[in-house]
Formats: sequence, structure tokens, C-alpha cells
Amino acid sequence: MNEPFLSAIPVLKRLEDSGYEAYFVGGSVRDYLLKRPISDVDIAVSATPEEVKKIFPKTVDIGIEHGTVLVLIHNHSYEITTFRTEGEYQDYRRPKEVAFIRNLNEDLQRRDFTMNAMAMDRYGTLIDPFNGQLAIKEKMIQTVGSATERFQEDALRIMRAVRFVSQLSFSIEADTLKALTKLVPLLQNIAIERKRVEFEKLLVGENCHKAMEILLETNLFSFLPGLENQKKLIEGLMAYNTKNLSKKEMWSLLLFCLNLHGKAIEVFLRNWRLPVKDIKEIQQIVEYLEKRLEQEWSVYDLYTAGRNTVTSTEKLHDVIKGLTGLQSQQQWLNLYDALPIKQRSDISVTGGDLMEWFQRHGGPWLKETILKIEYAILMGVVMNDKQKIKEWLMTCSQN
Repeated sequence: MNEPFLSAIPVLKRLEDSGYEAYFVGGSVRDYLLKRPISDVDIAVSATPEEVKKIFPKTVDIGIEHGTVLVLIHNHSYEITTFRTEGEYQDYRRPKEVAFIRNLNEDLQRRDFTMNAMAMDRYGTLIDPFNGQLAIKEKMIQTVGSATERFQEDALRIMRAVRFVSQLSFSIEADTLKALTKLVPLLQNIAIERKRVEFEKLLVGENCHKAMEILLETNLFSFLPGLENQKKLIEGLMAYNTKNLSKKEMWSLLLFCLNLHGKAIEVFLRNWRLPVKDIKEIQQIVEYLEKRLEQEWSVYDLYTAGRNTVTSTEKLHDVIKGLTGLQSQQQWLNLYDALPIKQRSDISVTGGDLMEWFQRHGGPWLKETILKIEYAILMGVVMNDKQKIKEWLMTCSQN
């Protein structure tokens, strides 16, 4: 066993010393068996939330109605959830009620896929009542029990299944895929924010192309914002080698494949409920990508784009052009790094200096003059030095 399990073992021990069963559960156990990186661990326990709160002095009620308490201990935080069964689901997403139980197997039985329905005690012993280890060995995504029931309980599991195809390079078991295909329309009941989280993980997965194939074959794409009736254009994405592209770069490539420009990009991304900051960054990448596919970088474009956008644009340019190697990317980044200024605040002159030199009040002329200075510095016409800029401006004003 390794981190982050080792740091969490004292938490399990304290729960056990208080007379309860406690286990690591879910994705962390799966990823441990797959030797994948693990960011945090979830703990399931036979104690009720109130009993957990009596054991640990620092807790936060983050989902207490569903049995989850956040425990703060030794500069770490752990989500501890009571064993539970779930009543009838509503909105194809959430159970109307949960019942706290003392039985681990019943708790594991309510989970989505067999590979996620395992538990591990603090000694590293696995509890695997639904053959999750076999599913992992066979690289198979299979629901716990009836696939139809699992997907009807929570329709987001449909997207999770396809996302796992991308992330883990697993296949979906035949009956599970059959039920998924039939129940895909249930996704219209799921909040876009939830779908976006799964879709973004899918986009950056190792086997994104296979997952995209499933999206198309099952008609799942028709229930995702802005992708309805876009099958041919989505297929274009699968023509490219998308490995090593970031989330924002994948969004940008998708927008390129969908042939969206200007305002249409913002509308598309807003429909996906992306944060405004992300929308602006993706818009900028697409804008410079369109330029870059037509011509090489100008010094001024390198400056206005910034290092991150230059990097992303070059990566996408090479993907679209089918180029390999990092030579061209590095060439443009070297040019960027050599720029005398990287942002307007680097200019050695302020608006106050200009008003003093020219004995004028502020106005549109001020912005125009700063832009003129900015361009002159970038083009090597004048050094970024206060006195030299003043001399250059005075010479310009006399001509």
C-alpha cells in the first residue's frame, strides 16, 4: 500500500478502535489496482454521521443527509460516508431517501460499476463481492447487477461509462452497452454542468477516440449541448492525434472541427456552462489558431497572445497539420521569450509621464500614444527606457 492510503490508515484505525468497520472504497481502490495516480481516498464506515462526529473533533457536514462527513485531521481531509442503501431515485439522478446500514456488501451493491464496487481494509485486504478485480483484469466496464436499473437510477452513469472508456482504455460489457444505448435519452434529465465534467474528462483521456466513437454509435452526442446533428463534424476530431492536448486545447480543437467562429464560439461554450475565464482563453486560442493556419506569427501577435496561448496554438497547429516534433513550437517560444516586453505594464513610461511631458490632460490621445510606444518597443524602434522613449516621442512630435 502507498500514499495517500498510508496517511489515512490512522483514520481507519481510530474508527475501528471505536467499534466500527471502516474501509477504503470506490475509485481509489480501483486506481490502486490499476497502478494509476490517486489524488484522494474515500472511506466508508458502519458508523452513522453523528457517531463519526463524536470520534473526530474537527468535522464539516458536507452531505450529512446522504451520510457524508468531512473529517479534518493531521492537515488532511477525508470524506467519510456511512454504509447506506438508497430508496427510489428521482430525476434519474438522486435517491429520494437513503437508509444507513451496518453491512458493507449492501453498501457496495448500490454502486455503479463492478470495478468501483470494491473495498480495502487498512491491511490491504480486498473485499470484492462483485468481481471487480476480474473486470479490471479483463478491462471491462460492467454495472453492478442490472444495467437498466443502474442507468435508470442515475443517468449520469451513462456518461461515466463512456468516460471510463477514454480514461482507462476499457471496453463496455455487451449487456451494459445495450442498456446504455437504449437509455441514452435519459441524459436530457441531467444538468449540463454534470455532463460537462464527464465530457471534459473524456476529452483528455488516453483513449478519447474510442470514447468518441461510442458517443457517435450510441447517439449519445445528440444529448450534449451544441453537438446535435453534428455527427460528420465530430468525426473530424477523430482524424487527429489528440494525445498530450490539454482540456482547453481539446475544446479549441472541437470548435475548429465544428467550424465555429466569433460569437458562435461564446454561445457554444456558454451552453456548456464553462466558466467565463475559460471561455475567454479558449476563444483566444481559436482566434490565433485561425490566424496561424494562414500565416506565421508576427512579433505583435506573439506579444498580444502571451506564452500560454502561443504554446496551445502551436500544439494545435502541429496536430492539424500532422506535424511531429517540438522544433517549430520551440522556435516561436524562443522568439516570444526574447520580446523586450511581455505586457503593457512592462513599459517604462506611465500615463502620468506622458501628461507631464506634453502638458496635456488625459484623453484618447493617451491610449493612442501608449499603443504607439508599445509597438515601437516591440519592433525595436526604441528601447524600453524612460529617457529614450521621451526623446523618441519628442522627435516624433516635431516631424
